[in-house]
Amino acid sequence: MVGRPMHSEMLGETLLPKKIALPVFASDALSSVAYATEEILLVLSAGGLALLHFTWWIAAAVGLLMLVVVASYRQNVHAYPSGGGDYEVATTNLGPKVGLTVASALMVDYILTVAVSVSSGVANLASAFPALNSHVVLIAVVVIAVITLLNLRGVRESGTAFAIPTYCFVAAVGVMIVTGLIRVVSGHGLHAESEHYTITNAGHYNGVLLVFLLLRAFASGCTALTGVEAISNGVPAFKPPKSKNAATTLALLGGIAVAMFAGVTALALAGHVHAADAANLSGLPAGQQPRTVIAQVARSVFGGSSPFFFILQFVTALILVLAANTAFNGFPVLGSILAKDGYLPRQLHTRGDRLAFSNGILLLAGFATLLVVAFNASPTRLIQLYIVGVFVSFVCSQTGMIRHWNRLLRDTADPVERRRMMQSRVINAVGAGVTAAVLVIVLVTKFAKGAWIVVLAMPIIWLVMRAINRHYAAVARELTPSDDAVFSLPANNHAIVLVSKLHLPTLRAIGYASATRPSSLEAVTVNLDDAEVEALKAEWERRSIPVPLTVIASPYREITRPIIEYVKRVRTENPDDVVTVYIPQYVLGHWWEQVLHNQSALRLKSRLLFQRRVVVAAVPYQLQSATARIEAAKAQSAYQGSTMTEPKPPRQRTRLQNLTLENEELEAAELSQEVVPCGATAIADCPDREPVVLAGTLRTVRLRPRAGVPVLEADLWDGTGSVTVSWLGRRQIPGIAPGRRIMVRGRITTTGGQRSVYNPIYELRPGPAD
Repeated sequence: MVGRPMHSEMLGETLLPKKIALPVFASDALSSVAYATEEILLVLSAGGLALLHFTWWIAAAVGLLMLVVVASYRQNVHAYPSGGGDYEVATTNLGPKVGLTVASALMVDYILTVAVSVSSGVANLASAFPALNSHVVLIAVVVIAVITLLNLRGVRESGTAFAIPTYCFVAAVGVMIVTGLIRVVSGHGLHAESEHYTITNAGHYNGVLLVFLLLRAFASGCTALTGVEAISNGVPAFKPPKSKNAATTLALLGGIAVAMFAGVTALALAGHVHAADAANLSGLPAGQQPRTVIAQVARSVFGGSSPFFFILQFVTALILVLAANTAFNGFPVLGSILAKDGYLPRQLHTRGDRLAFSNGILLLAGFATLLVVAFNASPTRLIQLYIVGVFVSFVCSQTGMIRHWNRLLRDTADPVERRRMMQSRVINAVGAGVTAAVLVIVLVTKFAKGAWIVVLAMPIIWLVMRAINRHYAAVARELTPSDDAVFSLPANNHAIVLVSKLHLPTLRAIGYASATRPSSLEAVTVNLDDAEVEALKAEWERRSIPVPLTVIASPYREITRPIIEYVKRVRTENPDDVVTVYIPQYVLGHWWEQVLHNQSALRLKSRLLFQRRVVVAAVPYQLQSATARIEAAKAQSAYQGSTMTEPKPPRQRTRLQNLTLENEELEAAELSQEVVPCGATAIADCPDREPVVLAGTLRTVRLRPRAGVPVLEADLWDGTGSVTVSWLGRRQIPGIAPGRRIMVRGRITTTGGQRSVYNPIYELRPGPAD
């Protein structure tokens, strides 16, 4: 489902060119064209048709604000190209507490972006096909699952999948705007289906109330700005030069989004689109929901039966759904940075098999799904929670950039550089002032409508991240040795082998415990059945096992508690000693077999781990089912080795087999394709003391002194076997590192069962991404 794992060296292949980065990071901002105008009209409808003439002024203010924000963020991507975005800017210049505020705001905004975008996309689809209205929640959840799957496959692959719909949407809206303007200019006019609808229950607004309503409409229209910050968080995903490409993509985003927003708003006003709740629209057929504004504009331009109308509705629904991909690219990167800084669980910092931050992707999908279900996939209800978080990050980021330029200006004497920095500071200052004013407007006008939920959620997230950071800091302090700490050995080691029956796993555990040469060794069993214990003692004596057998009474037929108490007693009697408990454990080949075995051992092991100065050692014994799997793996490895020196037959494996191979098998298959072209011999086929050429991957590199002489050793693996490559007298060699592809020439010698090549001639080879 997700695809075959990718080698870490292939990370460079996931970097995005501008033509792919634009749809990946800008789909959210571009898709807002589909609902930003509608949000303005919905708010103004509270005052009836008389207030619709304010739409132009509000739309112009929103468009100007977007250009200011885009210009401000172009400064960000040049100054902070590492991908921390607003969080890094705020943390560096305003302190970690403000940085955490930005991080909590962005996390909320990313989750809402997914919920709002998917819900809006499904709503637009339902506008074209009304039969879907009763299934919008289910459709939205399925859509989130599909987007999650695409992102788990990797950034570049998901970006390629999303590029076509994004460009189709831009082209479709562009065709609609041009066609609509031609019709208006030529005198044909536009007539929306809601042109003759009237708005009932309209209020009378003047004075302060009118200003408040207009500000509320402006705040709703500011949804057009969501997603602008995503590019500054995703600079590392761009191909070099990263900052320049990110800034160019930002400029393209701003120009395209403003042009499309202005065009849709103009056509909506020209066609006399009236947007309001179904209950407040007089003339709307009973039982029918009003179409979205962009759907009405498309019908007035193309006609309700035109295929262009259905194409536009389809790509609009698609782009709104795919706009969630902006969050799927921003949230995991932000989560990774926060995890690296110790504010989120460290599992969010690592990349998955496909080099994507899989844990962050799954976390985002889970929270977005909860919101969609909780709010019944209603864009109108969800959008009230929107944009608070993004404007908090806007304000903090731009304020941080002002401090950034102030700090650089103090240390810069070059007049040209100072002039450039002062220009950038002015841009960021304007951005900070404007976005701060908008944030106040948004909070005042949207607080009672649902924004209070975000205002409450952000401090909770902030406190949780602070608590996680304090926990990690406390653990680090506890684990860090002091300067005068010394490594001390325990006085004695008391070994205890747990016994249930006298079988092969027990004998192996006793043998292993004896080999460690403990101070004392005893076998311990719990008396759950007198007859079984007597039989065990008789068998113990019959086999003359030279280890004392201790029987612990258990009147309540417990296993764990009596053993814990016994271990505690041994440790108390010898406080300076270590107690090692050996637990025989079956290894089985099938998951369902695990349910039938080892349950008592697992419970006991988890309890013993909480005992101080007690070491728990599991002694594995492979049963036949596990041995069969091991032999099958060896046979597969041998087969790969036998074919490495021969050309690979076409279609050696099916696509499904390729996808389900283990990581080691995948790397072995990749290496096998490189051995033959470079004239190397498979390690498994190499004779001793003959000149050979070997090619493979360095799995481990270590410095191991011998007789006072440093020796750099590396294990070379080619999928068929491994050999130790040793350089005498060397402590380090540039390029010799774990994971590096290499070709060596030398002679293999075997000493003590270990095959080695000493002081070979070597050549570093390019990896999969080179």
